Parts: sequence; structure tokens; C-alpha cells
Amino acid sequence: MRTLKPLHAFWHGILIGCLLAVLPRIGHSAPSYQIFVSNERSGDVTVIDGSDFQVVATIAVGKRPRGIHGSADGSRVYVALSGTPIEAPPQLDAHGNPIFNRGKDDDDDEEENADKSADGIGVVDVAARKLIAKISVGSDPEEFDLSRDGTRLYVSNEDVMTASVVDIATAKVEHIVLVGQEPEGVATTHDGRSFYVTCETGGDIFVIDAATGEPTAHFKVHPRPRSVAFLPGTHIGFVPSESAGELNVIDTARPRLLKVITLPAGSRPMKVKVSPSGRWVYTSNGRAGTVSVLDAHTDRLVHTIKVGTRPWGLAFSPDGRYLFTANGPSNDISVVDLRANKEVRRIKVGKSPWGITVVASPP
Repeated sequence: MRTLKPLHAFWHGILIGCLLAVLPRIGHSAPSYQIFVSNERSGDVTVIDGSDFQVVATIAVGKRPRGIHGSADGSRVYVALSGTPIEAPPQLDAHGNPIFNRGKDDDDDEEENADKSADGIGVVDVAARKLIAKISVGSDPEEFDLSRDGTRLYVSNEDVMTASVVDIATAKVEHIVLVGQEPEGVATTHDGRSFYVTCETGGDIFVIDAATGEPTAHFKVHPRPRSVAFLPGTHIGFVPSESAGELNVIDTARPRLLKVITLPAGSRPMKVKVSPSGRWVYTSNGRAGTVSVLDAHTDRLVHTIKVGTRPWGLAFSPDGRYLFTANGPSNDISVVDLRANKEVRRIKVGKSPWGITVVASPP
């Protein structure tokens, strides 16, 4: 039996070594993340833990937080703030276009009562969960995007028909670009050389050189284009036209409209997002209370997912498993399981959630 002890010890050591090698893998889980939701009417940002979907913080940021995006390193969240008063959505005509009073722009009353000192891009420290700065970027910022290197903001200034290019480190406005009426959606192209601005009233789409701040192209879609998203590895982009219930397919190599997709009846598409895999395109359909899912390469509608009331902002979990929608009138967000293409949860947030961004949790 004595001759077996060394053999026993040998196999015991092998077993322990295997366990030590395997256990860290067993205990390893996907990186955690946090969901940041801008709440337009309560002037704050709700923070939700992505591991259990529990609200972990509410951060006061200022008036009318709307567009919201995280920095690439996850240390900061930027949120657009505006002192322009909130107006009820305009009535729509038979074609889905807003009805304004004759001889009067819908922004006239808002401008008279606007608090311009409230305008800016708020900077939230993710680890500390607090507002640490506000960058002046121009009048009534609604949406924005970051440059690919994270050093600049490209901002739509809704009430003055301009877009701003802002250096984050110096908080200086480098360029002011004249665009169309009611600029809203902003998105940086994948190569970082340009950014697009969508203008609601006239359906104008402007392409702006990121380095010079000069417009390089301009074309039109049907009215009230709310956002824009690009398909990775291609020259294809997507722009929703809210009034017409359409999703426009655009060419970014020679900026122009390629194709118009009619969405299900009653759709008022607002936000468009391409899935992390690049396979699917999602639109939040506003008053329809749904999200449309389209094949990114065939443009075929494959699913319609029922979510909350008037969904606006969209964001994905880092692994692409979940889609989140900001449901303004019901003060909550929907959690959609994209494996089942079904809403699985509602989470109460602040008043009138508008935008959503997802960032990795701090270590």
C-alpha cells in the first residue's frame, strides 16, 4: 500500500490543479452594466442596474433632459438639457403632419418663455452618480452624438436651426452649422468623418464634415425624420419619417434616399437602432406603442413587438440580449427579450422618459 501513496498524491495534485483552472471560469459572469434614462418632465436621470433591473439612483440634472449618451470608456454620461418649455404634441392632419396656427411657428410661445441659462449638455460622473458639469453648446439642445475619439459633441439646436460642434475638454463651440427647421436626430458615421442631422419640419437631412463643420450633402425624406442609424460595414443608413409612418433607407456613399419602407398602420416611428450584430433594425413607433423589427439586409418586416405607451428612446444591453424602450406617458421603460421578441418587464422611472443609454458598471 505504501507504493500507492505517491500515485495518490500525484492524482490529487492533478485534480486540484484542474479545479483551480476551472473554478474561475465557472464563477465568471458577463460584464455588468447600467441603464441611464433621461426623464424630460422630472428633470432627472434614472439609473438601473442591468443585472437585476432594479433602480439604484436618481440624479437631478436640470431642465428637460432629452438626448443621452455614454462615453466610450463608460466613465461619463452626457445629457442634453433645455430651458425651452415643454409643449403638448401638435394635432396631426389626415396625412400625419402637425397642424400649426397660420402665420405662427410652433416654437414662438416657447421662445418667449425659454430659460436659456438652463441650456447645455450635462456631464454625469458614472461612478459618483452625480452631475459634475454643464457644457454650453448653443440654444435648445435636443439630441447629439459623440465623435469617434470621444473628444467632441455634435449637437442639434432645435429652436435656432443650427448644429454645433463642441470640444469637450475646452467646452468651446468650434463650429455652428446652419441646417433646417427643427433639427433633432444626430449620428456620427462609423468612419467618424461625418455626422448627420435630421430636421423635422421639412424632412431635411444634412451631412456635415466632422473636421471642418461644413455641410457636404443635403437631401430630403418625408416630414419629421427623428433619428438616423447606420449599418456597420456598409454604406447604408436608416431614417424614420414619423408623419408618414415610414423607414427610409439611405445611401451614405453618395448621400441620397434609396428606398422607402412603409411600417405597419398606425406607426409613428421615432428612434431607429441597428442591433449590435448588424442583422436587425429596430424602430420605436410612438403612438402605436410598438417596436418594429426589420431584417437589415432585406428590409423585410419580421416582428412587431408590443411595448409601453408611446415608446421613444431605444438602447441595447451590451450582449444584445435585451432591448430597452423609453415610454414617455406611462413613466416607465420596457425590457424586451430579443430571443423571444417579447416584452418581459416594465420598470418605473421618472416623469416622461425620453432617452436611454447603456454603460458598463464601474469596477
